[in-house]
Amino acid sequence: MLSAAEDIMDRQQNKSSSDSDGDQCDAKLDEPHCSSVSTGAVLLADIIPTLIIKLSFPFFMQKIPFGIRHLVVVLLQCISYFMVAFSTTVAMSLAGVAFASLGSGLGEISYLALSSHFPRSVISSWSSGTGGAGVIGSFAYAGLTEPSWANLSPKDALLVMLVIPIIFAFAYWFLMDPPDTVYQVNIFNPKTWIVPPEADVVTLSTSSTDKVRTESTQTYSNGWEADEAEQKVEKISNTSEGAHVTQRVLTMKEKLYLVLPLLKYMIPLSTVYLAEYLINQGLTELIYFDCSHGFHLSRHSQYRWYQVIYQVGVFCSRSSVNLFLLPQWVLYILPVLQLGNAILFTFDSIFFFVPHIGIIFGLIFFEGLLGGASYVNTFYRVHNEVAPDIREYSISIASSSDSFGIVISGFSAIPLHNYICSQQKYHIK
Repeated sequence: MLSAAEDIMDRQQNKSSSDSDGDQCDAKLDEPHCSSVSTGAVLLADIIPTLIIKLSFPFFMQKIPFGIRHLVVVLLQCISYFMVAFSTTVAMSLAGVAFASLGSGLGEISYLALSSHFPRSVISSWSSGTGGAGVIGSFAYAGLTEPSWANLSPKDALLVMLVIPIIFAFAYWFLMDPPDTVYQVNIFNPKTWIVPPEADVVTLSTSSTDKVRTESTQTYSNGWEADEAEQKVEKISNTSEGAHVTQRVLTMKEKLYLVLPLLKYMIPLSTVYLAEYLINQGLTELIYFDCSHGFHLSRHSQYRWYQVIYQVGVFCSRSSVNLFLLPQWVLYILPVLQLGNAILFTFDSIFFFVPHIGIIFGLIFFEGLLGGASYVNTFYRVHNEVAPDIREYSISIASSSDSFGIVISGFSAIPLHNYICSQQKYHIK
């Protein structure tokens, strides 16, 4: 959806239907090319529903079986593709994006919570998978719409992508082998649609030392002495023997209080995503090159390939946690570097001082590396360092931090886009 953002807005504003300049490379840049509505509007439609889901569902979603949640996610995906493909107004397009956002938010908190029923290595697999999804999704859309490749319209490209919900449904119901601790629902028996209290357990793939892990992290869950608990947890090795730990029944006050020790993970991740999506949805659409300096790509193609390069960087770093785990202090450096990237892109979108698109590709790749590294290392640490009896809830809450940053960037991208558009005409050569 985010790769299609510029095309969606251009089509609804009757630009691409009457003016095909955006599908051809510019021999010379002699005027600004700004949409009257920033792709930040699409970003807001794409993230606000996600944030609402992430802020509300962790307080009660443990009662909803994973199978029911997965069915809802698949249906929301299908609805979103159809709505955007056949939309005739900006409002209808944004509504379709919002349905995709609901599915994304529900899916992320559900599958991250589901990971707590599997060995800790599943976190790195999840992270690598989401990174790969970004690459495949953005590359598929760019390839399907590229004039020299499949040359499909945005509508046809979105309809082709309906294969994704089909694959998604097959992967969960036929490919995945869930452990016994994952509550199984019978879709034809409404009595099974709510998880009974006795089924609310989580599996840990650890050896008998899990007793030590549970005891050592009780201080973290009850008294918030996180440093001591972390040191003890790091001494425990992971093996294949399973142990079942009942998830604590938390009051609303306890659930809110549990957010406090997670802030050391959530604030850096939010900041990284704020800068990251400000670049992707507010600035890169305003950075374009002529034929000789842009690999002879059209403006629309340049924007699509920006998204692909970014997702490649995300994929590489999200797949790195099994090779090396970043120290905690590095997680506070990543937001500083990402904010530096945002400042650089802001000035380049006004003054166009970067001489070639290849340099922008490199900077966008670096931006993706920072974002992916922050994501995977944050959730890997949350999975390993919180108490086992609050892990599922903690991971679900921590997943809202990136959405906070994206929402702020979406609101910031729109006025920033308008300001830059008012300045570009004086600097384009």
